[in-house]
Amino acid sequence: MTSRLVVIPTRRAHSNHAEVARSIGIDIIAGRYAEGGRLPGDAELTAMFGVSRPVLRESVKTLVAKGLLTTKARVGTVVRERGAWNMFDADVLAWHLDAGIDRRFLNDLAEIRLAVEPRAAALAAGQRSEADIAELRRSMARMRAEASDSVGFADGDLALHLAVANASGNLFMRSIGNVIEAALRASFLLSAPVETQDRETVLSWHQRIVDAIESGDADAATAAMIEVIHNGLRRHEGTPVSSGAAPARSAAVGSGEPS
Repeated sequence: MTSRLVVIPTRRAHSNHAEVARSIGIDIIAGRYAEGGRLPGDAELTAMFGVSRPVLRESVKTLVAKGLLTTKARVGTVVRERGAWNMFDADVLAWHLDAGIDRRFLNDLAEIRLAVEPRAAALAAGQRSEADIAELRRSMARMRAEASDSVGFADGDLALHLAVANASGNLFMRSIGNVIEAALRASFLLSAPVETQDRETVLSWHQRIVDAIESGDADAATAAMIEVIHNGLRRHEGTPVSSGAAPARSAAVGSGEPS
């Protein structure tokens, strides 16, 4: 796998300061401004973007609030280390899609999904309503009806995972799903199961999630969700997906690292 996988342009900002913040943010994420390095001075940046100093300062404030920049007296505006970036900020996630998704981004996304989604599936098995089951079935029907490499298939996949989070009844899990929605859609587009056998495996494991939630089997829902996430990551890495039995719950969660 190469470092850069794909660039997925997002909608442009609607104000001057937001557009400047977006442009600088993408440059930071893409590494054009190095961590720990200083941004160019105000005069250079205002000339570069054709904006006033107040607009530039508002843009910098936005980036400071998102954890990408810090301002220091007698030093200037400095790019913060990656660990300080607010990855749950919708703009920061969108700028990653603009800058280009790499393996690190996909691994980090898979790890947070492994920390949250299996538990959401388990909770959904105990909390789901008839409306939740109907939404899960609609999502499965859309996945089955769409070509595997289409936006429609990815959107159906996304709708299923968001429906699981919603069925969990946990407001934090719902919020996490909504925040990382764009990243999940991009991930699903990248891991499209183009081979017939891969497609059937993907559909089978997603159906197992739905069936387990509908039947109230929390352990089966957990195991199926873990396998779905692992299978997606293996497709990103170009290795065959698994069509066998689900991994043991304790072993899969305890490994802490996608296989």
